[in-house]
Amino acid sequence: MKKLRIIPLVREEFVPPETVESKDALLAAPWKMEYDIAATLRDMGHDITCVGVYDDLTPIRDTVRELRPHVVFMLLEEFHGVPAYDHAIVSYLELLKQHYTGCNPRGMFLSRDKADSKKILTYHRVPTPRFVEIDRTSRPRLTRKLSYPLLVKTLGDDASLGISQASVVDNEREMSDRVRYVHEQLQRDAIVEEYVAGRELYVGVMGNDRLDAFPVWEMNFSDLPPGSAPIATARVKWDPKYQKRHNIRTHAAKDIDPKLAASIRRASKRVYRLLCMTGYARIDWRLRPDGKFFFLEANANPNLEYGEDFAESAHAAGVSYEKLLTRIIKLGMSYDAPWRE
Repeated sequence: MKKLRIIPLVREEFVPPETVESKDALLAAPWKMEYDIAATLRDMGHDITCVGVYDDLTPIRDTVRELRPHVVFMLLEEFHGVPAYDHAIVSYLELLKQHYTGCNPRGMFLSRDKADSKKILTYHRVPTPRFVEIDRTSRPRLTRKLSYPLLVKTLGDDASLGISQASVVDNEREMSDRVRYVHEQLQRDAIVEEYVAGRELYVGVMGNDRLDAFPVWEMNFSDLPPGSAPIATARVKWDPKYQKRHNIRTHAAKDIDPKLAASIRRASKRVYRLLCMTGYARIDWRLRPDGKFFFLEANANPNLEYGEDFAESAHAAGVSYEKLLTRIIKLGMSYDAPWRE
């Protein structure tokens, strides 16, 4: 691939340094993903200028006009602290007629809202846990019959925001308490869905028109404390000490019938298309002991940190980290945005 001018677009406080003192310092850094990507692209010979953004679009506009990058590497997950605005940043890049990596605005908008995405997929008969939405103007009660246990989450956030063991509830009192927590403490609308007992599986999907699905990946919860629900809480995802103490890790899914694994990968590509996604995404599933699997959520522009599940599943498919970033860039540059017509 020829040398390119690339602008990684990141959150203001996550602009990474060009070098780090040690591997340990890097592993503990909140900007590890941003560093992994920028450093790898520099090593590949590309011209890299990271731009940090929080609540002002001016740095994006000025840098795009000044440097005329071949592509913006979209790593910004929110604007003004609001995750729901990530699709607006991509829309702004399209208004600037600028190539960017990752998902298009429509796919980001549809996949971000857990309820709307489930409604679309339910219509298309993709197995999905039954659910209800409870917004902040409503009382925390169920308007339709759901079977306990239930899982209470925020409606439009990712990264396991607000998810803990208390998110799995067994009765109406616990459900009401947890919904109030989401409404009052997190200031978010809530979604309450039937909890699916089983294995947590992830499938990485890449492509615009022609899609590839990586091997089925799994989060291992085998050493959680007794009585704990095997769910991806915020501590499971983001607390290294907790992960080490309970041997939490992701790896290629084991002991799954090849035909079932193929079905999950096909279903992941179908979800990707139904939600109008492009670039790359991770589709999350729960697999019951009886072999039936249920859609949980679709994650546009998932974590690309070196050593995390998306990059590791790509590596298992024979795609190195360098090749993965190259493919993501090529997909971004070839996406047929409306301004190109």
